[in-house]
Parts: sequence; C-alpha cells; structure tokens
Amino acid sequence: MYRKLNYGALREYEGKGRLVLKGGLVVDPENHLEAVKDVVIADDSITMVTDKAEILAEDRVIDCAGLEVWPGLIDMHLHVSDLYEISTGTVFGAAEDGVTTALTPGAGNTFMTPALLGAETDRGVPLNIGAYIGAANVLGTKLNQEELIRLFRGELPDSIKEEKLSRNWIVNRTAAYAVGIKEHMGHFLLPDDKLDGLFEVTEQAGLLFMSHTQDIEHTEKVVSIAKGRRIHLGHANAVGCGTHGEPVQSMKRICGLLKQETVSGEFVTTMLRKGRGSREGLQMVEAARQIALQAVADGEVRILVSDGQNHSVMKGFGDTRDNIACILELTENHVLDRRHAVAMMTANPAKLLRERTKCREWEKYGNLSRGSYANIVVVDTDDKMATYVITNGKLTAFEHRYLRMSGKAGYWVSRFGTCREMGIGGLALYTK
Repeated sequence: MYRKLNYGALREYEGKGRLVLKGGLVVDPENHLEAVKDVVIADDSITMVTDKAEILAEDRVIDCAGLEVWPGLIDMHLHVSDLYEISTGTVFGAAEDGVTTALTPGAGNTFMTPALLGAETDRGVPLNIGAYIGAANVLGTKLNQEELIRLFRGELPDSIKEEKLSRNWIVNRTAAYAVGIKEHMGHFLLPDDKLDGLFEVTEQAGLLFMSHTQDIEHTEKVVSIAKGRRIHLGHANAVGCGTHGEPVQSMKRICGLLKQETVSGEFVTTMLRKGRGSREGLQMVEAARQIALQAVADGEVRILVSDGQNHSVMKGFGDTRDNIACILELTENHVLDRRHAVAMMTANPAKLLRERTKCREWEKYGNLSRGSYANIVVVDTDDKMATYVITNGKLTAFEHRYLRMSGKAGYWVSRFGTCREMGIGGLALYTK
C-alpha cells in the first residue's frame, strides 16, 4: 500500500523514491495524447506515462484526479530580473503560474547576462532560464561580424575574447550561452546595415532574431531587411493597441507578414483575453483582438507568451497569471481544441527553439515523453490556475504558492543545450 502525500509530508520525502502523478487528464500535444494516465518521474526526468503505474513503497504520490497534467509552460518572452527588477520576484511568481522555462529578452541584456543570471540558476531558482542579448549590446564590442558568429558558435579563441570582448574571464567564458538577439525599436533604432549584419550573425550562429513588435512601419522594414532570413516577431499583437498607428489595419498587416515561411510570431496572453490587456498599460481594440484570435485559429501564430507580470517594475504588456486562463479560454471559445491550445506554450515554442538553434536538446522540453525533463504543470481547470508545478522533477509551487524548499530546481538553457550547473554561483570573488 502506498502512502498518499500531502503538502506537509512532501518535504520529509523530497528526494526519496520516484514521484508519481496519479490519475490526471494528461494533455501532451507532442505525443497526441489526451487521456487519464499516471506520470512517473525519477530524478529530473520522466520515466513513464502509463494507464496505471505500479506504486513502490518509497514512491511519493500526488493525486491528480479531476486535474489536467500538461508539460510545463515555456514562456519564451518573459522578462526575468531585468529592466530594474528589484524586489517583486518575477521568477517566483512565474513558477507559481506554471512557467517552468523562461527566456528573458531584455533589450538592455549584455554579454554579462549569462554570467549574472547563470549564477542565480546555480544558487537556486524554481524554473529554467535562458536569455536573449540586446542587439545594441551585441554591436557594442570590438568584435566584427565573423568574430561574433564564431563567438556564438563557441569557436572564438580566448585570446580574441580578451582583446575584443571583455577583460572579465567569467563573461568571456559564458557570453555565448544565449538563445538569441533582440532588436528593440522602443530602446534604440539601428542603421539598416547593422540590422543586416545581425541577421547574418543569427543565421550563421544558430540564434533566434527577435524584433520588438509595436510599430507596424518599423516591423515591416525589419522584415524587409531580413531578406528571407528568419525573424521572430515579439508580442506581435501589440500592434493592435493603436500606440503606433491604426490598430485594426496594423493587425491585418502583421498577419500578412506572419504568413511568410521565414517569419514567426507570438501573441501576449493578457491581450487575447476578453479584457483585451492591462488597463495600466496596453489594451487591444476589440476588432484587432478578433483578428488576432482568427490568426491563432488559422495557425498563423502558434506561440503564446506573457512578456512579464503586472506587479513587476516593467508593466504594460502582459502577466504570467493570464497564461493558463488564456489557454483554457481558447478551448472554451472554440478557437482551438485542448491539445492545440496547450501546444501554444509547450510543444510549439520547443519546436521553434529546436529549429532555430539547431539544438536537439529542445526535444526534451515541452512534452511528456520518456527521457524528457520532468517539467510539468498540473492545472485546475475550474480555477484556471496551477495546482502543482514541477521543474526538473522538483515540486516548485503548490496551490499558487512558491515552495522555498524547491532548492536548485532550475537549469540554464541555451543554443548549446541544458547546463545543470554554469559553474558560477559558487565561485569566490575574483577566483580564477
């Protein structure tokens, strides 16, 4: 007879035996699965999804009857500890909301970002973190275009880094651990030749090129400069808010761009909901929102993001608290079926990251396959909230509360794959 564990007992049994999620409705878009199953986890990986798992005496069991079991949410546009984030704890709030992997796209991110945030993952955060480097900062060193390509490929010699990148050996060693480069028209405007060079860097080095999408004229120009090279339009439904042009026509023009094979895009969950966005920030006009929902239904946009949290310093676009609710409402309102809706923040971003970075490690994210990382959110569809959140096999949130006992759950993610330890967080100051 196995022992069902409640919240109070979880700490006592942390790390002992397997973790079994029993009897939940498993929704795994990558594996075309939507059925009541048991999910078995050992260490940081999924070992089995089965009709009825054999329970061992040392196993820990979470009763998921009446709940849905999804792959953990991949929020590929979530500002984590950037833009003067001081004390509101975005990383912990995101974990409470079911995010298990977040990519932070701060336009001010420098080559120091993988070192600084990587040190925090070493010390202990409840989700996996990766980062984009701000476009202007990529151009702010002595490295030329070819050297930047070699840097991001991990091929640039240390001697060149010390001469042209930085005199900080930690920065030089970790600078390449990014997933992409973000161009941001709200922070700076780059010359056309610089944008053209950055497209070449992302194409040759296997990085995402993300563009801040709000001004339709600027976005159309950047897409034209891409000349068939791949570009990802960040929070593309922001054009429907009317801050930079007529919102309905702008939304139609964005959807036209998203029909191109080399152009991908994402919509902010908060803006897609009935409230249309944040009243202290940006709200879509209703006609533009309907166009955006149709683009989701037609498969022109296959990725959802939050962009942030309203209780953070950076406000105005979205909130991780809207992610699960938006996914469920897409199904309730017959925009997508359940599997396709869940895929918008699981299988689809993982597929895009795999294709753009040319890194097969992303096959272990966004799904519940055997051998994949055990990143899981257990959802209460009545409350439209995460009941349990599991990051790499560790319970990180329960009933919308971050668990401080979760320890070092999160890893660093990049185009090179998963770094369980960046090797920075435990360094003594100035130790080489």
